[in-house]
Amino acid sequence: MPYVHIILRHTAENLSKCSLEPLRGRPDLKFIEASAGTEVVGTGYILLEVGAPLLSAADAGHPLLILDGNWKHVAALRRRVTGNPTPRSLPPVPTAYPRRSADNSDPLVGLASVEALYLARRMMGEDDLTLLSHYRWRDAFLAGINL
Repeated sequence: MPYVHIILRHTAENLSKCSLEPLRGRPDLKFIEASAGTEVVGTGYILLEVGAPLLSAADAGHPLLILDGNWKHVAALRRRVTGNPTPRSLPPVPTAYPRRSADNSDPLVGLASVEALYLARRMMGEDDLTLLSHYRWRDAFLAGINL
C-alpha cells in the first residue's frame, strides 16, 4: 500500500447514514474529524471538487482527499484544507444513493462519498470492489457506470 487516502468528515455528518463509516479501520484510509481548529495539509493530494479538471489515469500514484459531509457543509470542509491540493472532478455518473435535500442544494453530479472514493480509485487504476462491499446500493451504482 503506497499511500493513505484522507477522509475529512464534517462533525455534523450522521454516522449511521454515512456511506464511508463501514470502511473505518482500513489501513488505506485515514478519517479526520473536521472539528474546530482542524487543518489538513492538502499539498500532494488529489482533492475531489465539482467543476475541477477531470481526474485521469495520469493522476495515479497520488492519494485522495475526500470531503465527507452533506453539500451544505462542503465550503466549511474546504476551508479546513491548507496547502496546494490538486483539484480534480469525476465524470458524470449517476448516484445510486437516495438523496433528499430540503432546499434542493445537491448538485446533479454529486455522488455519495463511498461512490466518489470508489470511482476515483478505479479511474486511477485501483479497481477495489471491497470499498463497496457494505454499500447497500452497490449494484445499482455499478450498473450506472459507463466509462
